Amino acid sequence: MNILQALIKKEVLQILRDPSSIIIAFVLPLISIIIYMYGINLDSVKVVMGIKNDDANPEISTLVKSFGHSKYVNSKVYDNMQELENGIVRSKLKGAVVIPNDFSTKLSRSQAADLFIITDGSEVNTANYVQSYAMQIANNWLAASKYKYLAGSNPVTPVVRTWYNQDSNSHYFILPGSIAITMTLIGMLLTALVVAREWERGTMEALLSTRVKRIHIVLGKYIPYFFLGMISMAFNVFMCVGLFKIPFRGSYLVLFGVSGLFLFTCLGIGLIISSKLKNQFLASQVSLGAGLLPAMLLSGLMFPISSMPEIFQYLTYILPPKYFITFIESEFMAGTVWEIIIVNSIFLIVLGILLFVIVYKSTDMRLDK
Repeated sequence: MNILQALIKKEVLQILRDPSSIIIAFVLPLISIIIYMYGINLDSVKVVMGIKNDDANPEISTLVKSFGHSKYVNSKVYDNMQELENGIVRSKLKGAVVIPNDFSTKLSRSQAADLFIITDGSEVNTANYVQSYAMQIANNWLAASKYKYLAGSNPVTPVVRTWYNQDSNSHYFILPGSIAITMTLIGMLLTALVVAREWERGTMEALLSTRVKRIHIVLGKYIPYFFLGMISMAFNVFMCVGLFKIPFRGSYLVLFGVSGLFLFTCLGIGLIISSKLKNQFLASQVSLGAGLLPAMLLSGLMFPISSMPEIFQYLTYILPPKYFITFIESEFMAGTVWEIIIVNSIFLIVLGILLFVIVYKSTDMRLDK
């Protein structure tokens, strides 16, 4: 019994002295449960929707205002159809409602009045929200307007046009988005282990005893894993386009160019984790918590960012996967949209260079640190 008590005491003390056990048991679950509680909302989503009214009847202007009063819609009124379409192409709008010029005339004659709804099929769930919210707002307006005697006969007929994904196939945006998850894991997880492995095995001491320079060590970690990640990227794109027949409407040159920037950023995050912790197990857990969870839950791939509380929406602006997922889904579904490419690339370039500098400064060249 005394032996068992001694062993239990020894293990308890080891747990208390080992920060990785505390992180796995408490910190990672805490991060996960906070994200699920406050960052993810499956009940509703605040969608940005464009409204164009071609009906001059003053009564219809109240319908336009109804979209602005909805807690589920952030509406923007457009007078020009080209500007509205550009808003959808550039992902500034998740959908649009166009009220035709004979809308009120048909209602006055007790005829079915068409309401044109455009949805962005690159996000199937959000496209469904756009359609349902538009019809709900239109029906509520109808019940409170002078046409309320028509409310029971469903006179407003939705005419839906789904852009980029006419079949509303969720795989068309999930599979390209999954590439970002794969690249995040390759960039962060593999490199998070590489420096820590050197310290644990003692090979870093042997390396530092040579005349190698700090820049050589840093580039020696970046370059091999960069090429490994890009080969994996090519394999994933081949699987999506060649095997699973996911439509690709953009440029492969642009796709691999921006992918390289994203991978460069992820490698920096992984190497910082590895150089700071110097423990493979702890580094792997931190990289999963810092890379996998945000990439899946807060990047906009699985859950719309617009449905998150504002503090989490601001948090997504510093997450590289958010920018890459926005780009890769647009490149696959809509084609090359330079406004999206330039904005996302600038962020990845700046962050990637900053992380490279931090990695360079964090690389120890002395054994007594």
